[in-house]
Amino acid sequence: MKVYTKTGDDGTTALIGGKRVPKYHLRIEAYGTIDELIAHIGMIRDFKKIDKHTQESLIEIQDRLMTCAAIMATDCDNCDVKMPEMYSTDIVFLEKEMDKMDEKLPELTSFVLPGGHPTVSETHVARCVCRRAERLALQVQEEFAGARMVIKYLNRLSDYLFVLSRKLSKDYKAKEIPWSPRY
Repeated sequence: MKVYTKTGDDGTTALIGGKRVPKYHLRIEAYGTIDELIAHIGMIRDFKKIDKHTQESLIEIQDRLMTCAAIMATDCDNCDVKMPEMYSTDIVFLEKEMDKMDEKLPELTSFVLPGGHPTVSETHVARCVCRRAERLALQVQEEFAGARMVIKYLNRLSDYLFVLSRKLSKDYKAKEIPWSPRY
């Protein structure tokens, strides 16, 4: 199978189900942003000193995000192909991982400024991309009720990425700089 099909040369692409839409269509924006998030998480995995458990968790997250992207790309009620699904256990996985990390972190008393180490900064970038993906999934939800689990997952994932950034700050001995608002 060739990677190029030439069918998108007119500025359209096919959703799962066969419908052709412009490449700027909301669904394409949604799953394209999830794809971007998958790449950022791959970048985090590639940094040195990421422990094996975190690497395995990030691979699991990338797998689940591929499912989220597939759901965003689906536009059919009864597709001919079996589609992967999101489950409540996927969300519970993130919550348990956050709880484990949180047990070993100092109490958070204010917002923190992203930075301190390239890995920490990349994790914050992934968190921001995740929030954008969530906003786009919310828009898709207005026309497609099947996006609910994707929205929940992305919401929880952005929290996970924030907690992961704090864990990585600790692992890399990076200083967390609290945000001090000026009144």
